[in-house]
Amino acid sequence: MLDAKHKRSDKGAMNKLPSAKRAQILQMMVEGVSIRAISRMTGASKNTIVKLLADAGQACAEYQDKNLRGLTCKRLQVDEIWSFVYAKDKNVPTAKKAPKDAGSVWTWTAICADTKLIPSFRVGSRDAYDANVFMRDLAERLTNRVQLTSDGHKSYLDAVERAFGSEIDYAMLVKQYGAPPAAEQRRYSPAECIGAIKGVVTGQPDMKHVSTSYAERQNLSMRMGIRRFTRLTNAFSKKVENHCHALAIYFMHYNYVRIHQTLRVTPAMAAGVSKALWSMDDVVRVVEAWEEERDNSN
Repeated sequence: MLDAKHKRSDKGAMNKLPSAKRAQILQMMVEGVSIRAISRMTGASKNTIVKLLADAGQACAEYQDKNLRGLTCKRLQVDEIWSFVYAKDKNVPTAKKAPKDAGSVWTWTAICADTKLIPSFRVGSRDAYDANVFMRDLAERLTNRVQLTSDGHKSYLDAVERAFGSEIDYAMLVKQYGAPPAAEQRRYSPAECIGAIKGVVTGQPDMKHVSTSYAERQNLSMRMGIRRFTRLTNAFSKKVENHCHALAIYFMHYNYVRIHQTLRVTPAMAAGVSKALWSMDDVVRVVEAWEEERDNSN
C-alpha cells in the first residue's frame, strides 16, 4: 500500500512516486502486465499509472526519435501487425461513445537483421499514406544503402520508391497459403503456409537474405510483451494515444534495456547507438528529464 504522503490527488501523485517505484511499474508494463494488475500489485492508483504511461510514452518516443539516427544498418525487414482501439471494426457502429479513431490500428515496424534494432515504427492504418510516412521516416534514419525485405503488401511498392528511389536493394517475400482450416478451428488456427515466392523489386538484393522472419518474430514478441496486443482477451487500448505510448515504452526497453539472447548485448549496443547497458532506472531518468523540460517550458 502507498504511505500517507502518496495518498493525494491523482494529478500530483504520479510526480511523488519514487523513481524506483516508477521503474517497477514501467518494467511490469513491458512484461505484459495489465494496468489494473499493476495497480493491485504496487498500490499505485490506476490514474497514476495511466499518467505515467502517457508521460513515459512521450518521453521515450522523443528520445528514440532524436537518437536513432545516422544508422548504418545493412539489412532491414519490415512488417505490419494488427490490433484495435476501443472496439473491433464490427462493433464500432454500436459501441457507446466510440472515439473517431476506434477500430483497427496497424503498427508498422522495421528491424535490422544484424543488430535486431527497431529503428522506426508507426501506428496508423494499413494504407498507402501510412506506408509512405513510415518509409520516409525509416529512410531519414539511415546513412548508407540497405537491403530491404517486405511482405507482398502493395503499399510498400510506391512507399519504398518515394523514400529511397533507386538507392536501395529491395525484394518482396510473398507467402502462399493452403486451404483455410475447418470452421470450428478457423478462429484459432490460420491457414498453413505452403511456400513463399521471392521477387526482386529494385536493385540487386542478395536473395539468400530475402526474409521477413525477424520481423515476424518481433510481432510475436510484441503480442507477448504488450498486453494491448494479446489476442482473444479483453485487453485493448481505449485511446490510440495510449496505444502509441505503450509501444514507445516497449521499444525503448527492447532497444536499450533488454539483452538479446543471441547477441548477448542490447540492440542499441549492437548498433553502436549506446555504449552501455541500460536499466529501467535509466529509462526513468530519461522520463524525469523530459518532465523537467516540459514543466520549465510551461
